[in-house]
Amino acid sequence: MNIKNPLQLLGGLSPDTFMRRYWEKKPLLIRAAIPGFAPLLDRAELVDLAAQDDVESRLVVQAQADKQGKWRLKHGPFVRKSLPPFKQAGWTVLVQGVDLHDERVHQLMQQFRFIPDARLDDLMISYATDGGGVGPHFDSYDVFLLQARGRRRWRIGRQKDMSLVPDMPVKILANFVPEQEFVLEPGDMLYLPPHYAHDGIAVGECMTYSIGFRSPAKGEMARELLQCLAEQAADEAGTAIYRDPQQQAVSTSAEIPAAMVQFAQEALQAALKDPLALQRSLGEILTEPKAHVWFHAGEPSQGGGVRLDRRTRMLYDSKHVFINGESFRAAGSDARLMRSLANARELSARDVEKLSEPAQDLLMQWCEDGWLHGLD
Repeated sequence: MNIKNPLQLLGGLSPDTFMRRYWEKKPLLIRAAIPGFAPLLDRAELVDLAAQDDVESRLVVQAQADKQGKWRLKHGPFVRKSLPPFKQAGWTVLVQGVDLHDERVHQLMQQFRFIPDARLDDLMISYATDGGGVGPHFDSYDVFLLQARGRRRWRIGRQKDMSLVPDMPVKILANFVPEQEFVLEPGDMLYLPPHYAHDGIAVGECMTYSIGFRSPAKGEMARELLQCLAEQAADEAGTAIYRDPQQQAVSTSAEIPAAMVQFAQEALQAALKDPLALQRSLGEILTEPKAHVWFHAGEPSQGGGVRLDRRTRMLYDSKHVFINGESFRAAGSDARLMRSLANARELSARDVEKLSEPAQDLLMQWCEDGWLHGLD
């Protein structure tokens, strides 16, 4: 992708301009981002997805639509009869990670790869009956809201008071103060940076596609990195046990010996002596498939080109390639070709032939694992 070229998707802005002017800075309304856009899944297909065990879905019924006058939240899977009637106003079903289950939606996500894959999370589809929504709220991540069917009225604002209505099953801002209002038609799109308050209400039956991005909290990232590093620590630190032949008798037995503190420090330093340990752990974390994702065993490559499965996450840094939570050292021509596979999500037969024998063996194993498939 040439990041200097203007895109209809961004209202005529180039990706370079969009990222400098709007990304994590201010909202952008884009009329006809995808002219003539129609839902990639119809209502029946979306409902079928919401019924699957390996698909994350939620049902939100607004207070005015509930007989008891309360907001209701229920987690799927949902059989069709467990959803309210389509003629009933004020309810929404949200289906997460649709890009993992439908190739058409996965291809739509590829249009947003001017943002690093390490940040790209998933595409959620929300179906709402007239008046349906999830209430005024804010997200901790960037989001593109693409209207796919019907119309939705959005009210947005820079919210200073982030307090929530107490004792609610959904997170609703207690004192929402909108500053702007838009009605989106099919193909229109609204970009919102993190913590920008918004409230979307369906005007008639509607579908909205939400393209969301990962924004890990620093504490969460630290915990995951430490867990990953800990798994490598035993191999790096070795099996030497603590010994203290020079230990003298003590009268203050509860005090931790200085030698033991030193031993602990040396053990930690040994575990982290590999200067690439942190990079390796980060790449493995960022490519780890979500808990509900699994792959079906495939056929080994027959020597042709290959493409990544839509559920496969593949990244790289200056020393490694990472795929689905695993890391591999790469250098030279192999590294260049593996990076090409990660960026283009496919590799031609000619390029596969240029790989070393060990790298070709890796591709064959990934095909057998269902991470790659032969190019049609």
